Amino acid sequence: MTICAAIFSCMGTGFTACDDTMSFTADRSALLSFSADTVQFDTVISTVGSSTRQLMVYNRNADGLRIVSVRLQKGSTTPFRVNVDGTYLEPESGARAYDFEVRTGDSIRVFAEVTMPSNGQDAPVQLSDTLIFMLESGVEQGVIFSAVGQDAYMWHGKVITADTLLEAGRPIVVYDSLSVAEGVTLTMAPGVALYFHDGADLWVHGRVVAEGTLQQPVVFRGDRTDRMFDYLPYDNTPSRWGGIRLREKSQDNRFVYVDIHSASYGIACDSSATDVTKLTLENSVIHNVGGEGLGLYHCRSYVRNTQISNTLGHCVAVVGGWTEFVHCTVAQFYPWDAGRGNALYMANKWLALDYPLEHAHFRNCLITGYADDVVNGNIEDEQNNVDYCFDHCVMRTVESDDAARFVNVFYEKPDEEGTGESQFRLFDTDNFLYDFRLESVSAARDRGAHEWAVGCPTDRYGVSRMDDNAPDAGCYEYVPDEE
Repeated sequence: MTICAAIFSCMGTGFTACDDTMSFTADRSALLSFSADTVQFDTVISTVGSSTRQLMVYNRNADGLRIVSVRLQKGSTTPFRVNVDGTYLEPESGARAYDFEVRTGDSIRVFAEVTMPSNGQDAPVQLSDTLIFMLESGVEQGVIFSAVGQDAYMWHGKVITADTLLEAGRPIVVYDSLSVAEGVTLTMAPGVALYFHDGADLWVHGRVVAEGTLQQPVVFRGDRTDRMFDYLPYDNTPSRWGGIRLREKSQDNRFVYVDIHSASYGIACDSSATDVTKLTLENSVIHNVGGEGLGLYHCRSYVRNTQISNTLGHCVAVVGGWTEFVHCTVAQFYPWDAGRGNALYMANKWLALDYPLEHAHFRNCLITGYADDVVNGNIEDEQNNVDYCFDHCVMRTVESDDAARFVNVFYEKPDEEGTGESQFRLFDTDNFLYDFRLESVSAARDRGAHEWAVGCPTDRYGVSRMDDNAPDAGCYEYVPDEE
């Protein structure tokens, strides 16, 4: 028979006799291979469906394999939802399906989701199941599916209309918004966690007192507990929720040991009278937000021992008003957009309106970032009566000859050792992980003044500032890595 005749002969029989990939084996040594032994879901909020995870199933044998059945071991009681090669394992049918073929060198995809049941506990609960593949040979192979469920309180457009204390326990998931009415105080104990859904804000017309501890901070974050990619949790990305806004009549808000991250903005303070404190922010972190980190618009505020970092807008914007920063780290290394704002922006005019800058003092602060100059603003000072001052600070900005306003300032130079990102402990820009504690080479070491450290004798981690030659600038005192 000629080659052409052989080809046409094969075509006439559907290539069955000529295509050896169509042969199947029932040899018990021929097994499937999997992209993972365990499909692990991140912690998911109970009763809320998870994102989809994928499992690849490979046939790396010389012959095809027939899968007689695929089933979830727990059957109809499983919390997992699984689709195998386009076939949904319906719980009503015992969460199983039949008759799949995987040719040699081929693969099939498995997609899985989970909805964890409410467990009635504050603590997370882990559940697992096994996806079992039975081959034509009678061999069974399994892949474990595992997830951790966290019960939470669900608040939809909640308005706090009476003084309320939130205790640690289950997180609170906020949909739409959470509002504190005028004249009302919302108090948050150490360990309270608020998870905000996409676009949800905290609106404060009254007062918030959120006082955590180093070990149990009060956390404000988004409600996505899953991952954008295997290496990147949504919690490490910005703009997962709205932010915290202190409205015009809101006064005497206290945020101590709070962690605000992955928001569209951090804390925004609306314009109000400056003879009453609007915000006290201490020992806290505002990090990785898609707008301004801290916006102070003609109000009175105190900020101490606090890190404000990586924002698309300005890390700190001071527009008029009265403010004092002591031992703060303001670090503008936002990785998602080169059009990021300044580390510090100051102005006494905004949208053609005058906002008197009564007092803006920065003591023992570290203000740095990627750009050559990360301090900017719009200050009209023809009468030389604008009161701002940088005292014993480390700043990445153009050197000033105004000795009255820039007192014992160390000016960072681009590419200078111990400045910019090189002075910090961790800059993992692949996984978007940062640790703004100081390295030994940091220019901020011993740059502060004892007189300003007296009110903040320990850093944000409780490390003493009073045990060496001088306190370090910023909210972290240098400690060798091994300690």
